Order: sequence, then structure tokens, then C-alpha cells
Amino acid sequence: MSAAPVHIAGERLMLDPGGVLHWPARRMLVVADLHFEKGSAFAARGRLVPPYDTRETLARLAPLLRLYAPRRIVFLGDSFHDAEGCTRLAEGDRTALVHALAGIDAIWVAGNHDPAPPVGLPGTAVEELRDGPLTFRHIPTPRAIGEVAGHLHPRATAPTRAGGVARPCFVSDGRRVLMPAFGAYTGGLDSTDPAIAGLFPRGGRAFLLGTERLYSFPLAPRRSNIAVKVERFGGGGQDLPLFAGVKLRNG
Repeated sequence: MSAAPVHIAGERLMLDPGGVLHWPARRMLVVADLHFEKGSAFAARGRLVPPYDTRETLARLAPLLRLYAPRRIVFLGDSFHDAEGCTRLAEGDRTALVHALAGIDAIWVAGNHDPAPPVGLPGTAVEELRDGPLTFRHIPTPRAIGEVAGHLHPRATAPTRAGGVARPCFVSDGRRVLMPAFGAYTGGLDSTDPAIAGLFPRGGRAFLLGTERLYSFPLAPRRSNIAVKVERFGGGGQDLPLFAGVKLRNG
């Protein structure tokens, strides 16, 4: 897979199509909104869904840990779907998670779904993490610079000749990065929603997650009809063979 570089507060960060952010200078991996044990939380409320979301999320995370071999991993909040989620981990899933984190400094940032530290798991729990010029927190704050945050589960729609293709995405404007949700059972909020668009008043770029690469297009600072060029990262700088005039609403 081919990652795309962005520069935030003078630091080069890599956005990976797998939905994680890599900070090479710190050998740090960042992942947001895993929502482990969402399936079991639903089951407790009588909403029966397949109970394999944690296993699937771990299966997607494990190869990214092997690929980047980070010294530190930052879980950017809502790692568990509720405060008791870590106590409902199946023994096999708990063992797999502990094994995956062996030798890695794990930082558990508090989320609105999981404000308490996870019980019985390695790592350190924090409200937010400041490292050099960057701040890692769950809920983004207005007018922040050098912020990496999650919480909003951004999603965007890329225009194609066959119609729009909606995918989870990163959103960035050179001042901050908003992370996609990583969990198997997480939904998404469109990048044109005021909750997201309001964080990027000057517009920005959406980086849609693809199988092997990211697809990027601009997000307008205001309502306008624009021609959107969707760029492909990782294919020798070539563009996707698509061009479309679409309405992008931002704000």
C-alpha cells in the first residue's frame, strides 16, 4: 500500500490507505475510533449482530503494525465502544491484542465512549498527548493548529463516471488532520456536514481510503460548483481517469 504525505506544523506525516497515520520522525502509529466490542454492546441491548467486530478490527490492525514496526502507537479515543468494553473481550481477542502490542509503547487517549483507562491491557492512559508541535486528542477543537483528532468518523464521496463512491477518509488543511474511524462496525459522517466542514473554514482535502492507495480531492471552503480532479497516490503520480463537475457543500 502507498501512503500519502501531509505536512502539519512542520512535521511530515504519512496517511495510510489502511486508515492509520504514521509519523516517521517519531516511529509513531496513530489509529482512531476502533470501537472494540461494539457488537457485544449491541447484543446486551437486544440488537443481535455478528459478534466478530473486535476480531475483524484486530485482523486489519495487525499487518499495519508489522509494516510500520512502531515504537509507539496512539489509540485516539473510542478504542472501546463503552466503558466496560475491555472487560468483554474474548480471551482469544485479548491475547491477540496484548501480543500485537508487545514491545510497543501504547497510549490510550480517552474518548467519549471510553473515558476510563482499559483494564488489564498494556500502555498508558491520557486525556490527550502532546509531542513536539503536535497534539493528539479524541475530539477536535475549533481553530486548532497541529492537531490530530478523531471522533467524527469522516466520510466523503468521490465523483466517478459511474456515480459517486463513498468511503471513509482523512481530512486535512495543512493545520490539522481528522482521522477516519478504524473499527469494523463504525459508520461515517459526510465531510460536508457542518460538524466537519466547520473545522476547515478555508477548505481542505479529503483522502479517501482505497484498497492499495488513497484518492484525494479538494473540499471547497463554501458552497460552489467546481470541477473536481481526483488524484491517486502511489501510482507514479498518475490521476484517476475521471473528471466530474459536482456540487461540494462545506459549511
